[in-house]
Amino acid sequence: MSADLHIVLYHPEIPQNTGNIGRLCVGLELQLHLVRPFSFDISDKAVRRAGLDYWRHVQLQVHEDEASFWRWAEGRRVHLFSSHGAAPHTAAPYQTGDVLVFGRESVGLPEELVQARGAWRIPMSGPIRSLNLSNAVAVVSYRALETVRPALFTGQA
Repeated sequence: MSADLHIVLYHPEIPQNTGNIGRLCVGLELQLHLVRPFSFDISDKAVRRAGLDYWRHVQLQVHEDEASFWRWAEGRRVHLFSSHGAAPHTAAPYQTGDVLVFGRESVGLPEELVQARGAWRIPMSGPIRSLNLSNAVAVVSYRALETVRPALFTGQA
């Protein structure tokens, strides 16, 4: 099955966030990509112990490093998301097959990557630096799906 969107976690740090995002991907039929290194175990045993009974349904691709991810992404439409992005995520021209890239919970995406490729941001008005990663992925995923799979929002999906 081909995913409408690809969700990429670039060096994720918190397994609970990754688990929540995996659940979201299953519920929306999106493909999840994890870019190593990450500091937690995603083996079958670890996932079962964590109670992630849906994990076997996640369309998961693990990239061994940044270079292998960027080789895979070559020729695809890639959108980066950062609290330092120039324009709001609602202005992104989403299309089927797009790759949505989110950074580490503690520091986000590397600054040089954001500067080189540009990024979208989720608008906020309160005194926080950013949203929780799983919340940010959910906000962006639903917005992107309004464009690439509108039937989901009209009850015809």
